[in-house]
Amino acid sequence: MLEYVDLIEQTFDFPTEEFKVIDNELHFNNVPLMPIIEQYGTPLKLSYLPKISQHIQKAKSFFREAFTKYNYEGSYTYCYCTKSSHFKFVLEEALKNDIHLETSSAFDIPIIREVYKRGLINKDTYILCNGYKRELYMQYIADLINDGFHNCVPILDNMGEIDFFEQNVKVNCQVGLRVAADEEPSFEFYTSRLGIRYNEIVDFYKKRIEGRAKFRLTTLHFFINTGIKDTAYYWSELTKFVEMYCEIRKICPDLTSIDIGGGLPIQTSMSYDFDYQYVIDQVVENIQYICQEQGVPSPDIFTEFGSYTVGESGAVIYNILDQKQQNDKELWYMIDGSFITNLPDAWGLSQKYIMLSINHWNKRYHHVNLGGLTCDSMDYYNSEAHSSVVFLPKVDVNAEKLYIGFFHTGAYQESLGGYGGIQHCLIPAPQHVLVSLDDQGNIVTELFAKEQDSASMLKILGYAAEDEVKA
Repeated sequence: MLEYVDLIEQTFDFPTEEFKVIDNELHFNNVPLMPIIEQYGTPLKLSYLPKISQHIQKAKSFFREAFTKYNYEGSYTYCYCTKSSHFKFVLEEALKNDIHLETSSAFDIPIIREVYKRGLINKDTYILCNGYKRELYMQYIADLINDGFHNCVPILDNMGEIDFFEQNVKVNCQVGLRVAADEEPSFEFYTSRLGIRYNEIVDFYKKRIEGRAKFRLTTLHFFINTGIKDTAYYWSELTKFVEMYCEIRKICPDLTSIDIGGGLPIQTSMSYDFDYQYVIDQVVENIQYICQEQGVPSPDIFTEFGSYTVGESGAVIYNILDQKQQNDKELWYMIDGSFITNLPDAWGLSQKYIMLSINHWNKRYHHVNLGGLTCDSMDYYNSEAHSSVVFLPKVDVNAEKLYIGFFHTGAYQESLGGYGGIQHCLIPAPQHVLVSLDDQGNIVTELFAKEQDSASMLKILGYAAEDEVKA
């Protein structure tokens, strides 16, 4: 019978730059995981911070090479969209790389203020403000602009937003317009609910922005929910968008930038194969070709990469608590956590992640289902991106510890899972460990957050301690 290591090596091109096995134990980005598990226990979330900088630098190099290849005359600006992960340690790592920021809602702006106070950004930093804007969000944006953040650019999501900025912004400022793209053919709706329709944009510009000293339309924003992919749908939408840019550019010399939203994909399977350089080359070449055909200057290109920035830095590690043979064919490995609360995308969207055993790579393997701790029947994981089944080492979990890891989980899971709040069956949020490298390249770990305790939950739920009630 083949061992687990044989299964992985014969199924995938393994080991990889990111994953390798030494003494039957998995290493993630050259970080041995078992010592971290032995020090901190499980369940735990892990963030390997250098991966964030690596991805930013890779994306910059993709665009740099494409610009050189096609003699592209515009500039490239990398923005991180904070909604993917708002944590301080994420922004601190990302901002080491000369990047800019994109926001989505009102409470993003106090974070912008805080990183400015810490000297991580300055008033030249681009702050692209996306999303449907309620009054508080618009007021925060106006305050930033009035305080001298001259590259704070509200991207108008609907036409009424400009009225607020006209009344509350006291200085001349840049604005952008979000175009309402068509959704992919399989989606339930034809046109995005966000942004301004194509057939309204030119008229809106002429009536509300053109000729007004306060506003300069500098940016056109394009967002595709599927992200940047080599599909007929994506290229069709990009072409339509760039043609709209060209139409407005002919009457608006201030329009010098396009913001390509939607992001680059991340690796969700060991068999994943995406040619980043080829796709970026095609993006740049297509933009330049259309602009040359239309006789307008090629725009400066902004991107807002969120999942791509932070996703592959994350991992969630569990211990197999027990095994349950429920019938002849269904063997369950029960984890010491919950997919619903810890990896909500895996539960709600059937998102797949790279899942590997941490130890016992020399053991035989078998087909299992993974079950979470909640009482919900949907709290399970039983298939991977490349396969309809899950295989893990065959061990007696009552006699031997078996640990498994889900990798590339660094984007969205904490915010979707209600980090620090109340979660299904009151399953506590796991501890969170940060992994970085010192100046000599040595591995450094830090406990960012302990496992959530009952006292914090009771406080949220309104249960006061007895002495507080008496007082």
